[in-house]
Amino acid sequence: MSSIEGKVIVITGASSGLGEAAARALAAEGARVVLGARRRERLEALAADIRTHGGEARVVTTDVTRPEQVAALVDAATQGFGRIDVMINNAGLMPHSPLERLRLDDWNRMIDVNLRGVLHGIAAALPHMQRQHGGHFINVASVAAHKVSKGGAVYAATKHAVRALSEGLRQEVKPWNIRCTVISPGAVDTELPASAGEPDVAAALQAFYAAHAIAPDSFARAVLFALSQPDEMDVNEILYRPTRQEY
Repeated sequence: MSSIEGKVIVITGASSGLGEAAARALAAEGARVVLGARRRERLEALAADIRTHGGEARVVTTDVTRPEQVAALVDAATQGFGRIDVMINNAGLMPHSPLERLRLDDWNRMIDVNLRGVLHGIAAALPHMQRQHGGHFINVASVAAHKVSKGGAVYAATKHAVRALSEGLRQEVKPWNIRCTVISPGAVDTELPASAGEPDVAAALQAFYAAHAIAPDSFARAVLFALSQPDEMDVNEILYRPTRQEY
């Protein structure tokens, strides 16, 4: 993984789950990671553990629904390390519910975090990557970006949108030698199922994840694969599921 050593990598949603796993794996390969999430204490603990193992990590409290906070996260990378090589737009939530229950607040939060959060990450990082004539976006979607399930319509809509946005980004950034990867995980053992506010939906999700979910380091391995390819190879999409997952 020598191509990862020394890269400056910004990760949103880094305080747990996929983001935390990616941060640990990338730091272990010699990347300098800049970690953003709302839970500062979790970020500080993660960064301290990375440093204990010889890695470099910085933290910035970040709510991805606030574009100025995402800009500050990216600025911490460019001011601290002189550049940004990779932007991992990972922050997301999944409060499933049937549409008939009209949970408008949940719908709006998913749009704000899952879609606008990615847009804010692109807006913050793209000008820097254009100036340095290189970089790599990794946008996190989901198996729900490929298949829609009952109770997951709005979540799936946001993740379909991330795929569409990423494909447009991929086409537009060619003049600056920028790469773009969408990673769409299936059931991974994270805090996502706990974000469901309807008790019956939350119970069903927890049961499904208990039966199917695999460890977050599966996502970290996908990130490492995409980033470790030579510059002339752009891995555009990775869709993976637990072997036992049908959906």
